[in-house]
Amino acid sequence: MTDYFHADDGARLAYDDRTLGQGGPVLLCLSGLTRTMEDFRYMLPHLSGVRVVRMDYRGRGASDFTGAESYTVPREAQDAIQLMDHLGIDRAAVLGTSRGGLIGMYLAATSKDRLAGLCLNDVGPKLEMGALHRILDYVGRNPAARTLDQLARALPSSLPEFEGVPESRWQEEAALHYRVTPEGLRITYDPALREAFKVALPAAAGDAWPLFDAAEGLPLALIRGGNSDLLSPETAGEMRRRRPDMIFAEVPGRGHIPFLDEPEALAALRAFIAAL
Repeated sequence: MTDYFHADDGARLAYDDRTLGQGGPVLLCLSGLTRTMEDFRYMLPHLSGVRVVRMDYRGRGASDFTGAESYTVPREAQDAIQLMDHLGIDRAAVLGTSRGGLIGMYLAATSKDRLAGLCLNDVGPKLEMGALHRILDYVGRNPAARTLDQLARALPSSLPEFEGVPESRWQEEAALHYRVTPEGLRITYDPALREAFKVALPAAAGDAWPLFDAAEGLPLALIRGGNSDLLSPETAGEMRRRRPDMIFAEVPGRGHIPFLDEPEALAALRAFIAAL
């Protein structure tokens, strides 16, 4: 069930807090750039012994739209800490998908005492610019398809790096990430996110290795889509060289981002939770 809290600037932000099994460590799930807490829906039936907290960033899903200038990694990291404070959570392990992983690394550098571990889903300290420009092509734009069925049928051809995905999963994806309106399908986030992404794009080419290295001493895991264009094999290899203890899984037939219910992803998540 979706609940809400207010950030220190008054923004009303949505979250979901649930315990799987008998409970255990807290897993704070931070989603992708344009996504919502539903990024983590598929993994939930397969995990136990963990408390899972998911949130919609400001400007996404059921949270308030607060304007392009507020859609930044530091502000979203601050919101995540304030959600932990609201729930009385001293320390949490972060599972960060794409944008969420960048927030997780930022928190490792700025609020390490609040982190119990970090699991990165198809993201690292070096991002491939070709993939970022591909993302820019669609951020803030509504799909051409007018119905969920039309969109679900179009997704396999528009995402060929995802292999062997059943039709039912594409139908779920369409329904989770788009709203049906009389005018057609609409994105589930503030279109102003496009402007925020454009402003941040030049900095994405910078050196974020210090943020990754800031996670030293924390349990660490990396899940990579075998066909990912955002996280290269070379960057994943360097991450593993720097942290030979890092749990690692590569999910075949997946681009950016794995769904997290694949056997390889689940094995890494379970090992990460056990390491906490």
